[in-house]
Amino acid sequence: MLASFKKTAHYFFDWNLERIERCLEEITEDQLWARPNANSNSIGNQLLHLEGNIRQWIIAGMSEQADVRVRDAEFAATRGPSASALINQLSIAIKEAKAIINDLSEEEMTRDRPVQAYVHDATFIVMHVVEHLSYHTGQIIFQTKALRDLDLDFYGDVDLNKKG
Repeated sequence: MLASFKKTAHYFFDWNLERIERCLEEITEDQLWARPNANSNSIGNQLLHLEGNIRQWIIAGMSEQADVRVRDAEFAATRGPSASALINQLSIAIKEAKAIINDLSEEEMTRDRPVQAYVHDATFIVMHVVEHLSYHTGQIIFQTKALRDLDLDFYGDVDLNKKG
């Protein structure tokens, strides 16, 4: 059961990362940092936020590394690293998180750990980070489609009407 959980978490880390990479292929550096309005974040902000979340919740939260996240800075940025630098930073964080998850024993999965203002076990933490990544990936996809008016063709080779 634990091996299946880890394999599924790893799959969704990679699945979301591929979709984000596809979006970044379609937008300009100006579009990367463009905010749709004053109450929304740019794709660049979301990428900073995703890396920060993964580093805080899994890398610091489930290993001995220090939590150095400055969450407010993720949203305050109006310019920043290039798309290639941001995706590289996110890829590294995901790779580190997957390694930490991979090394957890069943006992370690149920041990409570403090993260942010919360205390949760590793199962909760992994599920939170995966769903958080998926949530913001959907926002990045929506924003890319809105900016470019295009079909990103994620399921082009799959018949989604086919059963089983």
